[in-house]
Amino acid sequence: MTATPEPETLPPTDGEAASSRVVLFDFDGVLFRGDAFYLFMRECYRRSWWRWLPALLVTPLLLLLVPFSRRLPMHLLVRIALLGVGRTRYQLAAGAFAASLVRRPGQFFREGLQVLRQHQKQGDRVIVVTGCEHALVSGIVQQLGLTDLEVLASQLRPGWFGMRVQWHNVGRRKVQSLAKHGLAAWQVAYGDSLYDVAMLKVAAEPVLVNGTPTLCKKVERTLGRSITRVEWF
Repeated sequence: MTATPEPETLPPTDGEAASSRVVLFDFDGVLFRGDAFYLFMRECYRRSWWRWLPALLVTPLLLLLVPFSRRLPMHLLVRIALLGVGRTRYQLAAGAFAASLVRRPGQFFREGLQVLRQHQKQGDRVIVVTGCEHALVSGIVQQLGLTDLEVLASQLRPGWFGMRVQWHNVGRRKVQSLAKHGLAAWQVAYGDSLYDVAMLKVAAEPVLVNGTPTLCKKVERTLGRSITRVEWF
């Protein structure tokens, strides 16, 4: 396990090397403190109290599904939170919530944003690859003033009763999204959990953000090599 680099001491690269580097950042737990989409869904339930009724009615079904799949219960709760919400209304709500998150003190990892901007200054191609929903995370990075930044995220689609999950961009799906984006290799990847292992495995330099020693050992054992571990606040 290598030493923790300081944001201001990232090694300089020449123009040709920098332009060829692809650097990936997870969002939740790497740049954002917490789970942005969970906070948004919680706000949807808070603003429309009646949504709690169908959520409570399906609770027995959710409890039956949880041992077999976490994805299906989550998708069902998202559908209830977005009942009657079309694409335009959803995008407006996501944009407004993104603006409110950016104004919250201590919501972002300052060092993570500094490292991201440093990579951009070096000429690296920086891509945020996240399980957070696309409109929400795109609104957040726009509010942060981050430009020239690509975003690969989870996608929703309109249905008969409102927006629903189309693509949950987690785990191996992150690598699939990158492949659809024309990328099969990248130089650096920043992740924070075992869900990022598939993305970290391909990277020449995998970086684990705020991981415990136990998690770091699990990730290294899975990857079969050492990783860089950083602490961001």
